[in-house]
Amino acid sequence: MNDVAKNIAQIRATLPSHVRLVAVSKFHPAEMIREAYDAGQRIFGESRVQELLLKKPVLPDDIEWHFIGHLQTNKVKQIVPFVSMIHSIDTPKLLQEINKAAEHIDRKISCLLQIHIAREESKFGFSFEECREYLRSGAWKDLHSVQLCGVMGMATLTDDREQIKSEFLSLHKFFNEIKKDYFSEDESFREISMGMSDDYPLAIEAGSTLVRIGSRIFGERVY
Repeated sequence: MNDVAKNIAQIRATLPSHVRLVAVSKFHPAEMIREAYDAGQRIFGESRVQELLLKKPVLPDDIEWHFIGHLQTNKVKQIVPFVSMIHSIDTPKLLQEINKAAEHIDRKISCLLQIHIAREESKFGFSFEECREYLRSGAWKDLHSVQLCGVMGMATLTDDREQIKSEFLSLHKFFNEIKKDYFSEDESFREISMGMSDDYPLAIEAGSTLVRIGSRIFGERVY
């Protein structure tokens, strides 16, 4: 068993049955993704459109690609034909653009609303109130080629575990609020994407259903 396969096995052993692993393959070559694939991993997360477009054709067709990075509206058309889920919906305009591109090719794209939970201005995402305002507007109900499936958030990059836990719990609480207010009858709205290599155990404790893990699987970035 190679290192990638061992790492995946070790991580999987720590995940409850309701939590899915997104192997974050950004900055790692296709050969390493193939090693993870051969170890049974099927969900991979990329954050750069150009990099994803280079990798996809040389890897198996049954990979479930999740786009997890900041997505520019002018690049939406390039990934909509094949991407399984987009975690990083940070503006109404982006959601509209995805809907338009998906409608054009008769696809429905699963999307997560990215919420800014960190104390860092550099991170993208709706504030809690911006997201509430958008959901209250009802504009999303007219977008029939996207499926809102939940929320995504990134904690502050800090060694303060209590702060990280608090940020994750705030996202879980917000998920419960908007689930109750807007998606109570929608079984698809069930995902909370939070937790990365350094903090995913805390994220799972706080209710994560999708953990995005890169360096613990593939090691440090190759390029």
